[in-house]
Amino acid sequence: MTKNLTEGNPFSLIINFSVPVLLGYLFQQFYSVTDTIIVGKSLGVQALAAVGSTGSVSFLIIGFVVGVCSGFAIPVAQRFGANDFSTMRRYITNIAFLTVLFSIIMTVLTVIYCRPLLLLMQTPPDIVDRAVDYIRIIFAGIPLIFLYNMTASIIRSLGDSRTPVYFLVLSSVLNIALDLIFILICKWDVVGAALATVISQGIAGIACLIYMISHYKEVHPQADERTINARHCAALCSVGIPMGLQYSITAIGSVILQASVNGLGSGAVAAITAGARMSMFFCPVFDALGTTMATYGGQNTGALKFDRLKAGVRDSMIIASIYSVAVFFLFLLAGQYFIMLFVSGSETKIIQDAKLFLVANASCYILLAAVNIYRFMIQGMGFSVFAILAGVMEMIARALMGMYMVPHFGFISACLGSPFAWVLADIFLIPAFYWCLHRLRIMHKGSAV
Repeated sequence: MTKNLTEGNPFSLIINFSVPVLLGYLFQQFYSVTDTIIVGKSLGVQALAAVGSTGSVSFLIIGFVVGVCSGFAIPVAQRFGANDFSTMRRYITNIAFLTVLFSIIMTVLTVIYCRPLLLLMQTPPDIVDRAVDYIRIIFAGIPLIFLYNMTASIIRSLGDSRTPVYFLVLSSVLNIALDLIFILICKWDVVGAALATVISQGIAGIACLIYMISHYKEVHPQADERTINARHCAALCSVGIPMGLQYSITAIGSVILQASVNGLGSGAVAAITAGARMSMFFCPVFDALGTTMATYGGQNTGALKFDRLKAGVRDSMIIASIYSVAVFFLFLLAGQYFIMLFVSGSETKIIQDAKLFLVANASCYILLAAVNIYRFMIQGMGFSVFAILAGVMEMIARALMGMYMVPHFGFISACLGSPFAWVLADIFLIPAFYWCLHRLRIMHKGSAV
């Protein structure tokens, strides 16, 4: 059930590994979009804006969780690629300890400070209470979010990209059912949407953990491999924390940008929410390619097969380029129909603005693809500090757009915030990849395959 990505044609390996990952991300987005559709259609524009106004704050915190979990799994992938299973299991033991520690600290802090943060972001008064109700429950479920992402990341690091998807499909179906029950029958408003998301994510995490323990003998530690080791914890944190901070630092710029959008009123917030949710539904291809590059890069770095790293990046960019062009024309021709999934057809201004957001972002999707492919490959190669630096570039770009452009030029500037961030990140990441590849060749001169 594990898969070695150090042998065989890179293009075929990338396709075969990334498709199940893509399906997982699609189902994840599917129930996120379903939340938005049910909230927007059943509870109205203000409820939609309330949920949407928490998006950047959620990205700030949940993004850190996802990044940390992905980073913790990279040493596992590297040791798996090197056939060093004993050290791999020691890492997994210490991952379990760090995951519990991180989840407790983050849950307490975020639940306490979510309202002050939303107020600091100038969340409109007519939606702030519902926004707090929604995001507080999401943050209370951080341990369950950690559980799924950590177990799924470890399983993928072993080359199995299919198993996490199965549990995510179950979670997605359950989430939709709970949305309908909690919102339409129980009348729990946005609280119902949040509870549905947390409960379904928790079930996926528990199922993934049980399956990993029962089906992968490679992860079962021996007695001497079950100890907490400061050196292993430090090594894991040196990879995981930079990857987590990459998301959080990027999200700081998103928070600043969101605060500026909030100043444009709840109508603009609703338009950005609808456009962003639909855009996110089409972006999992780039996320899947990035996730694939982390495992592919980790295994091939562990096996000292550096020529395959460049081939992996090249083939991933070919796939992403074809897809980006297709999605741009789809949004250009039919973007308004996608937006009407979230709001009534009578909301013509919101539909027009949301389509503008979609088209502006889709025109630059190839830049987003490069951000994911190069960044995750660099992380898989073991140079996680570059994740922070790339995140800083994105943060600066979004912050500049939020502080200076949106107040003067309005909604169109908010639409261009992410594309500008992707440009600055790529200017840094692409040269960084070749520098990292050069460093690896020097470090392992005479040993590389």
